[in-house]
Amino acid sequence: MEEMFHKKSEAVRRLVEAAEEAHLKHEFDADLQYEYFNAVLINERDKDGNFLELGKEFILAPNDHFNNLPVNISLSDVQVPTNMYNKDPAIVNGVYWSESLNKVFVDNFDRDPSLIWQYFGSAKGFFRQYPGIKWEPDENGVIAFDCRNRKWYIQAATSPKDVVILVDVSGSMKGLRLTIAKQTVSSILDTLGDDDFFNIIAYNEELHYVEPCLNGTLVQADRTNKEHFREHLDKLFAKGIGMLDIALNEAFNILSDFNHTGQGSICSQAIMLITDGAVDTYDTIFAKYNWPDRKVRIFTYLIGREAAFADNLKWMACANKGFFTQISTLADVQENVMEYLHVLSRPKVIDQEHDVVWTEAYIDSTLTDDQGLVLMTTVAMPVFSKQNETRSKGILLGVVGTDVPVKELLKTIPKYKLGIHGYAFAITNNGYILTHPELRPLYEEGKKRRKPNYSSVDLSEVEWEDRDDVLRNAMVNRKTGKFSMEVKKTVDKGFRCGALQRPWEVFLPRERNHRRRPA
Repeated sequence: MEEMFHKKSEAVRRLVEAAEEAHLKHEFDADLQYEYFNAVLINERDKDGNFLELGKEFILAPNDHFNNLPVNISLSDVQVPTNMYNKDPAIVNGVYWSESLNKVFVDNFDRDPSLIWQYFGSAKGFFRQYPGIKWEPDENGVIAFDCRNRKWYIQAATSPKDVVILVDVSGSMKGLRLTIAKQTVSSILDTLGDDDFFNIIAYNEELHYVEPCLNGTLVQADRTNKEHFREHLDKLFAKGIGMLDIALNEAFNILSDFNHTGQGSICSQAIMLITDGAVDTYDTIFAKYNWPDRKVRIFTYLIGREAAFADNLKWMACANKGFFTQISTLADVQENVMEYLHVLSRPKVIDQEHDVVWTEAYIDSTLTDDQGLVLMTTVAMPVFSKQNETRSKGILLGVVGTDVPVKELLKTIPKYKLGIHGYAFAITNNGYILTHPELRPLYEEGKKRRKPNYSSVDLSEVEWEDRDDVLRNAMVNRKTGKFSMEVKKTVDKGFRCGALQRPWEVFLPRERNHRRRPA
């Protein structure tokens, strides 16, 4: 298994080196014209039979390794989110220099034919995928996929973080502004993963926790918690006067108290402020809680078109190592929210921390086997700018990754060494099961589709004998070794139950990233 992990990681590392070298040699050209293979437009023709712009002929052929999907194993193609301009200079330049990855994609596939998808997700928004495949819009003609919202991208690009989101619900936020504010909060939640912790506080003259039961603490940003908070966002309404000083005091106290418990990310901390203005800079509060160390970054989102209070919000962000942006329409939300990821990635970029990240299991919507849709995990690594003029600024170029079917992990397990009653399993750093004999598909009622929270099954839910979480905690805390505990086993075809001591061995592959590796 360790050898297999190493092979996948080396494939990703070769992509990182090629991408950074290609960008180092590239000079940005605002007038660059380059016809690339757009994954949505390839092989499309106009009414006269001519290929569309960016949609020239792209040879596709069914391939057994990719579930007989029509793919091009010689070239990659590029998907651009619907809300972005296909020929934006930043997109065109990025696509141009990243063309050099095609050789590495093919070389990786030749070295390791078990590889599935390989890709580069750009910080500019485009997604280069190998082998090339045609993307089809939904019934509304939209492709909502944005690689920067995917867990593999977020985990590789940033460190774990504790976040308090402050939402202004004073009277001036009525109407469209509150709608934009809610969408902004929802987009921020999209960028949080299982390694992150958060809470949401609405404020006017008083503080209103979006979930009152979680007053004064932070919760893990897993799928269930995020969906729960989204449901409560609809209950917010605007009235009264915004007292930002009260909200800032509360946010700093929560982050400080939670950090001292040792339960959070023990890494980056941030306050996200969503408001239509601030009448003061609140420097006394920052001096009390955050200066001179500035351990908590402040990110400010100005809602609306007016810029009367922009200077105060800009100052608050800059004085606390954060970022300021203005969101005027719903269409502006996603791109502006993404900006904070670049800021949080800077320490990693400056220190050139090429951490290898492995995600929890998820469903690949394109591949199937005899049991339905395939469970996948992704190995990913960040790509940094090495150009002299940008290196000190910490510019993240994007993230490269490749998918690994969970069944490939199972093939590496020497079952003949485990014995008749033995089995192997793997969990993530959060205690969620990556693979386990008792991890059974959960289907939506009446549908042959796994429920969205199938990947959030904790080890304690299947290893009932581990009542005190001895095994689970040892694995999460990256301890290795052997121990045994008493388990009950049925005998005589289930008529009798006997107790026996079962030995356990915890093993950690050396190749994996210390912070987020599965155990």
